[in-house]
Amino acid sequence: MSGSAVSPLGPETFAAVLDALPDPVAVFDRDWTIGYVNPAGARLLGRPVAELVGRDIWVAVPELSGTIFHSFLLHARSTGTPVTWTGYLPPAGCWLQATASVVGDLLHVSTRPVDEPAAQPAGAGARAVADEDGEQDRLRFLAEVSESMIATLDTGETAIRLAELAVRRLCDWAFVALADDDGGPGEEAWAHRDPARRADLETYLTGRLRDTGGDGAMIEALLTGEPVQMTTLDDELVAPSLPTDEVRAAWRRLDTASCTVVPLRARGETFGVLAMLNVGDRSPHTELQIATAVEVARRGALALDNARLYGRQLKVAETLQHSLLTAPPQPDHLEIVVRYRPAASYQQVGGDWYDAFHQPDGATLLVIGDVVGHNIDAAAAMGQIRSILRGIAYDRPESPAQVLTRVDAALTGLHVDTLATALVARIEQPAEQAATGHRTLRWSSAGHLPPALLRPDGTVQLLDSRPERLLGAGSPAPRSNQEAVLHPGDTVLFYTDGLVEHGHTGIDDGLTRLAGELALLADSPLDKVCDQLLDRIAVGRADDDIALLAVRAHPEDTGPAGTSAAQPVR
Repeated sequence: MSGSAVSPLGPETFAAVLDALPDPVAVFDRDWTIGYVNPAGARLLGRPVAELVGRDIWVAVPELSGTIFHSFLLHARSTGTPVTWTGYLPPAGCWLQATASVVGDLLHVSTRPVDEPAAQPAGAGARAVADEDGEQDRLRFLAEVSESMIATLDTGETAIRLAELAVRRLCDWAFVALADDDGGPGEEAWAHRDPARRADLETYLTGRLRDTGGDGAMIEALLTGEPVQMTTLDDELVAPSLPTDEVRAAWRRLDTASCTVVPLRARGETFGVLAMLNVGDRSPHTELQIATAVEVARRGALALDNARLYGRQLKVAETLQHSLLTAPPQPDHLEIVVRYRPAASYQQVGGDWYDAFHQPDGATLLVIGDVVGHNIDAAAAMGQIRSILRGIAYDRPESPAQVLTRVDAALTGLHVDTLATALVARIEQPAEQAATGHRTLRWSSAGHLPPALLRPDGTVQLLDSRPERLLGAGSPAPRSNQEAVLHPGDTVLFYTDGLVEHGHTGIDDGLTRLAGELALLADSPLDKVCDQLLDRIAVGRADDDIALLAVRAHPEDTGPAGTSAAQPVR
């Protein structure tokens, strides 16, 4: 008769048998929830059974996190075969011999406390102290891994740090390979313990051929999500990946003897590997070293995954930002230059924007604005307001104050729940001004900073006016227009607060600094004016994004006015 034998004992009887065992026993599911722990196991962990069963082990007993026992459990789960470890467990204050094996989706762990003085020969006490010190040193190393890996959100830099940390303790050289979003080869990073061999390592890794059989261990780790160890390396297997004499010579000088590949896995996805390689006579990795590597890879994978997610969001935000901040038109005898500098934080995008376009009557409309807030939410809100304002302003030849009033009404009616400063300016040139090359600058400000007018002689005037409410504030108070006459050669600069408040400068001091720097650039080309202002004022790390829009009125030729001609509107 074939088939498995069926025990007549029921689940309650099995539980009673396990409860009576003197040695600690525990069972975990794939999410590390404690499905069962016997009284001996609960005593070892220093918790009542009721506080353990049904809870995540790392939440129920947080002091276990990061210990060698933590790494041992991760390693046992990933290998799928019985694994045994003996060592000192500081949270329990004792030595243990633990065996773990995977049964279906469950991890069964049994431990046996070791009486160190009786179980070891003379001198064991000193070795126990040494082992305990070694475990403390290992915990410090893992803490260093965590601290170092979270210090950046750049995927490439994070991968380099992981490789460097691995060679510091676990191997002679290390290689990190990441998959891209489509599952193909992505970013790579490597490090070597010996500075003299780093050039050979780069020659080999950049010159080797893929998909020739030499990457089998990495592919297996990616597919299975489990560590793969090669205690020896087959030269015949590696040879097809070495296409030139230079690459073959570099490989020989690396003198690589063994390899362990640990998968990088986070949030249920395996997206890369950490390959650790030893050279010469150095022994292959031990179970303890592999267990440590699994924990290092776990921490590294979380940091890398965060960097990957950040990179994806940043790409989306940058695409959105660039799609909205379009190139300005170049009307006859008017030169327009724009600049946008992202912040060093907040995912490098924000709510600052500029816009410039022709109105149907020939006038040039200029807009500068800043949505309250930062990151993708602010960029999305900016996109809404910019589109609404652009559509309303193009619809009919109205004054800037009328445009802002209608934008307010649209934001209220469409329930766009956001606030923004904005300044709308219109450059007009009626027939009587065309003969002299003069123009009228008409603007209205919704709580925005004043434009700066730069005359050809270096005189700077801040076109200040009475503050008016922000867009989206919901107040029915009327808005007003301001006017200034532009002479040939005049330059008008519109900007956001990231420029004048850079370095935590107050607005008044920032405006004074801006006027001083602008006065020194009267003879400079307009694009250089914008670049120099950013380079001189916004030095170093920027906490806020900055938008600039500059327009210069060049002298008119004799004859009829160009595309900037327009009749004034009120």
